[in-house]
Amino acid sequence: MTMTEVPAEGMTISGAAEVSGLSVDTLRYYEKAGLTLRAPGRSASGQRRYTDNDVRWFGTLVMLRRTGMPIRDIKRFVDLYRVDGSERDRLQILVAHREHVLAELAEVQTHLDAIEHKIDYYKKAVMSA
Repeated sequence: MTMTEVPAEGMTISGAAEVSGLSVDTLRYYEKAGLTLRAPGRSASGQRRYTDNDVRWFGTLVMLRRTGMPIRDIKRFVDLYRVDGSERDRLQILVAHREHVLAELAEVQTHLDAIEHKIDYYKKAVMSA
């Protein structure tokens, strides 16, 4: 997600979806599941209005989900975010997730190495044919 300036009156759900790469339905689901840091503000007509902080959090949500963090862990992180003095617990969640991501990266690297080996094998086979 790129840095986008949020209008003073807030960003609509469609604008937040476009900027974050999430669908409108996903943003609504995340809100209903308690994965947003706060309930969004509302315009006079009742439309959701997201702040700059909300939009940045959506970027964090995307990153956490794409790196495999389960919804329950994100929910725990958000619940802790709402509690003063919970930085240590939030740090532990992120450190544990980093370990998971590093293990996944190592496994993917092993598979990539095997693919590279196969490519080399077939290049040699093609060259000698």
